[in-house]
Amino acid sequence: MYEGPVQDLIDELGRLPGIGPKSAQRLAFHLLTADGADITRLQTALQRVKDEVKFCTECGNVAEGDLCRICNDPRRDAGVICVVEEPKDVPAIERTREFRGRYHVLGGAISPIDGIGPDQLRIAQLLRRIAEPGVNEVILATDPNLEGEATATYLIRMLRTFPDLAVTRLASGLPVGGDLEYADEVTLGRAFSGRRSVDA
Repeated sequence: MYEGPVQDLIDELGRLPGIGPKSAQRLAFHLLTADGADITRLQTALQRVKDEVKFCTECGNVAEGDLCRICNDPRRDAGVICVVEEPKDVPAIERTREFRGRYHVLGGAISPIDGIGPDQLRIAQLLRRIAEPGVNEVILATDPNLEGEATATYLIRMLRTFPDLAVTRLASGLPVGGDLEYADEVTLGRAFSGRRSVDA
């Protein structure tokens, strides 16, 4: 559509997840008109991420050193591990301020359609961590979709071999502020099965 570097930029931006052709074109033209200092800051940030950021050797979260800040924090409860699919899931849970344990990032979810099986995920590393003394609970916080459910089901089967380990799954159901009439059957069904007793 466009020529040379402009089309190359649009093509590269379009390869980013969640960026369609129209968004890629909008971003490209924004960058074309941006101040040189803004472009330099963006280039520097991209280069620093590539050069300085790696994955935690313990949990798989993003880190600047061998260990991420959570694995480095002695105040975190090493006996409770929350299993998530991607590093982006960690800040989402941290924002709740409800969890004070450690994390394990799988690096994705089981998806036969995409050719992703258990061997492509960090499941072996999780099993090694759980085998260490002191781990008493694993919280499965995979996404509530087909791939996340398949991954959680597989992990539950694997974790049954640890007799003293409590395995829990994040509750799922109706969002706060939502209307029943707009809830899908699966969400509503989970809300019913996950109901809990209330004090009168």
